[in-house]
Amino acid sequence: MAVKKEHKEFYTVDLTKGWETPLGYPTGIKQQILAGYLDEIAKHGCRTRHLRFDPGVFTTAPFRHDYWEEVYLLSGDLTVGNDDKGNGGTRFGPNTYACRPPQTDHGPFKSEGGCLLLEIHYYDQF
Repeated sequence: MAVKKEHKEFYTVDLTKGWETPLGYPTGIKQQILAGYLDEIAKHGCRTRHLRFDPGVFTTAPFRHDYWEEVYLLSGDLTVGNDDKGNGGTRFGPNTYACRPPQTDHGPFKSEGGCLLLEIHYYDQF
């Protein structure tokens, strides 16, 4: 099965609309889907999204999922590896990137000043 996304030409992304908290995420972390769809039950698809952390928001446990994930920090700060109270970890700034294969533990995450990420998620297609 081929990965399909809708055809979209250049357009201005409205950063004030279309945000929602993904299932299982804390309040203060929101996504804006830019293109595609990822079906985590059937394990196929591909999506591109923005992920935004409000200032001071943090997660408390590492994440693991069964799809590839590429993450580019567009603006703000993101700390990786904090504890369940939001302390510690390694802080990153804009223009940093991660590419994670399926089943890779990552996080927890926090942002002191807030941040905006560009993420691409996809399943292997053979």
